[in-house]
Amino acid sequence: MKLEHFALNVEDPVGMAAWYVAHLGLRIVRQMTEAPFTTFLADDSGKIMVEIYLNPAHQVPPYRTMDPLLVHLAFVAENPSEDQERLCAAGATLVTDQHLEDGSHLIMLRDPWGLALQLCKRGKPMLTRFDW
Repeated sequence: MKLEHFALNVEDPVGMAAWYVAHLGLRIVRQMTEAPFTTFLADDSGKIMVEIYLNPAHQVPPYRTMDPLLVHLAFVAENPSEDQERLCAAGATLVTDQHLEDGSHLIMLRDPWGLALQLCKRGKPMLTRFDW
């Protein structure tokens, strides 16, 4: 089986989608123009998506106050420090900046809506690109 998408109930799916497209290189695959504003965002591989929506019947998790290790989106970053500067200039905030013994560089941020984002440059890549 292959992972298709991971879904998140968020407070502003339209604004969040625009920010992720502009600053993280995701692209909108499908987007509803009316509530619940369900939006599917694909990474540059075109193989994995994140679904964001606002379902008022259910609570939006308190992303701003949740420990980032409970839920976060992790992105491969060739230069995490440069990406951190660029994303923080666009409204993200720094949480942690870690250099691990294996050579990995992991930066945890929060997007403007409080959702945790991790920038990962692994000392040894854990995934490789391949055709599915």
